[in-house]
Amino acid sequence: MSSPEPKPGILDIQAYVGGGHEAPGANRVIVLSANETPLGPSPKAVSAYEALAGSLHRYPDGDSAELRAAIAERFGCDAARIVCGNGSDELISLLIRSYAGQGDEVLYSRHGFMMYPISARTVGATPVAAPEANYTVDVDAILSRVTPRTRIVFIANPNNPTGSYISTDEMCRLRAGLPDDVLLAIDAAYAEYVTRNDYTSGIELVEEFDNVVMTRTFSKIFGLAALRLGWAYCPPAVADVLNRVRGPFNVTAAAQAAGVAALADIAHTDRGLAHNDTWLPWLTEKLNGIGLTVHPSVGNFILVRFASAEAADKGYEALMAVGVIARQMGGYGLPECIRITVGLEDENQLVVQALKNHLAGS
Repeated sequence: MSSPEPKPGILDIQAYVGGGHEAPGANRVIVLSANETPLGPSPKAVSAYEALAGSLHRYPDGDSAELRAAIAERFGCDAARIVCGNGSDELISLLIRSYAGQGDEVLYSRHGFMMYPISARTVGATPVAAPEANYTVDVDAILSRVTPRTRIVFIANPNNPTGSYISTDEMCRLRAGLPDDVLLAIDAAYAEYVTRNDYTSGIELVEEFDNVVMTRTFSKIFGLAALRLGWAYCPPAVADVLNRVRGPFNVTAAAQAAGVAALADIAHTDRGLAHNDTWLPWLTEKLNGIGLTVHPSVGNFILVRFASAEAADKGYEALMAVGVIARQMGGYGLPECIRITVGLEDENQLVVQALKNHLAGS
């Protein structure tokens, strides 16, 4: 008996596996595997979410009009160019579905977000990974791999999992080197954590050029990962395309309400940034000081390199033994590394002590 066959290439996809949230046997579980904010969501966002409990029988606003207006006010953008989605993952998928297909190529940086190649394969497109320079996007390497079949170039800036970024000048140089019919998609999921003067999230590029789109998320500094909420800032023509292909009610009412409230609570995101500005360099310094290599990061996480893949596995296990869940990086082609989210003060101290004890006893 025959059965339905999926499209070619679908069964070649290795399904995305998110960061773990369980440490069997641990008295206390500390989740530092998914780059979630340790401060949690804004209390105002929680209240807005809870207030909708009695209205679950109503469809949400299909245009996310109030949320788009709030985003536009917070970030100084044009609400008409904003498209909201079920996490930025959905928007990445919609961009690929809309602009790439069988025989096309989707280009990204070697250690970029895994959803780029996964989403490319779902539409029959070929993912092409360009090598990096010192765990950072190499603009020349990207441009050298552009072919007549290239439809989209994805750049995570800052990049997950390396924590590196490219400057505004380098991003502009990349865009200038691309053909006008190739879409540059800037994934700025961690933009709120970056305080460098030479960094841009991409908003100005979207407003200046017809082939640049930027995606953002509420899952990181805003603390709404469970609600799956993201947004894209687009040229008008791209926004029109995304609104044609997205689901009519792709963002829940609860997510919209929580998002509006989170945007208004600037004090909460300021606390999140201040916390990260304190503990990201502290964690980096302490782990470098015990003999590990921490790559410079401008996000809310660090990439820690061990002497070998085996050593990284043992380091991961040493953290698990004290209830700390980090993220192994073999799926990103970095088996000698683990990624650790910046946690609360005592969580960061436990990470350092556990790895220090492990290295002393190995």
